[in-house]
Amino acid sequence: MPSAPPQDPEKNIGRSTSASAIQRLISRMLPQKKSPKSSGPEELSEDMNPVNQNVFPEQFRAQHKITYSKAESEQTSAKLWSIYIDEAQRYDTALVESWKADMEGMLIFSGLFSASLTAFLIESYRTLQNDSATMTVQLLSGISQQLTAMATNTTMPSLLTTQNEVFQPALTSVICNTLWFISLCLSITCALLATLVEQWAREFLHKTEKRPSPIRRARVFSFLYFGVRRFGMHGVVDLIPLLLHVSLILFLAGLIAFLVPINWVMVVLIGVFLGVFLMLYSVLTLLPLVTLDSPYHTPFS
Repeated sequence: MPSAPPQDPEKNIGRSTSASAIQRLISRMLPQKKSPKSSGPEELSEDMNPVNQNVFPEQFRAQHKITYSKAESEQTSAKLWSIYIDEAQRYDTALVESWKADMEGMLIFSGLFSASLTAFLIESYRTLQNDSATMTVQLLSGISQQLTAMATNTTMPSLLTTQNEVFQPALTSVICNTLWFISLCLSITCALLATLVEQWAREFLHKTEKRPSPIRRARVFSFLYFGVRRFGMHGVVDLIPLLLHVSLILFLAGLIAFLVPINWVMVVLIGVFLGVFLMLYSVLTLLPLVTLDSPYHTPFS
């Protein structure tokens, strides 16, 4: 009979190391009981020593009829759940603190941006309706023309016909105000969402700290975390800076439309500046897609 080829002991190093680590952990978890016949600690036999048993703790206890008291089981379980709670609390606290820091920045920026945008809207919305001062000037001009016509025996159109003409705002005024009002609505929406996220984050941590029992706290941690993932709270947090950037882009586009009827030189200069800014913004958006180690990115990346 041909003999079996010799086995290479190096192939079993990883397996034996893993098994020995598990066995040491099992032996550390099992309570060491003293024998009533001797004052020293009992040394388990070869088949009773858990270090030499390649079985799970449940199978080992069932085979050798080893039982734990209820207090020992609860103490061991509490220690295991305490480890989980420490790790979960560390992760959740870091996550919530990062959310709160981001939302505070969003609140400050959206507040300043909304105040600046409101100042522009106070001046621009007047172009959507007929100005009373302009109407007064037109009436005085019409009266002057009628007096001149009466003196020269010529006919002039009636002032009532001129007043009944429907006012039509300029196209640039309509575009500018539309973009700016949408931008203001998005900015206020971002501020509201940021406030809500801060409240949700505080409630998330508060609910996990109300349970004194380690097992219940662990269940609450798991339940709330999977709820955050299920309802996509991470996506909501990422949506807020995206909306704020869209609001800023709409404001810049409306600024160009606002300057068109005023001065073309200003339109060209500001258009060049905004074009360079949009190019840099596009580069920062696409750069993480080209090089994965790029620290630069935008909400559109």
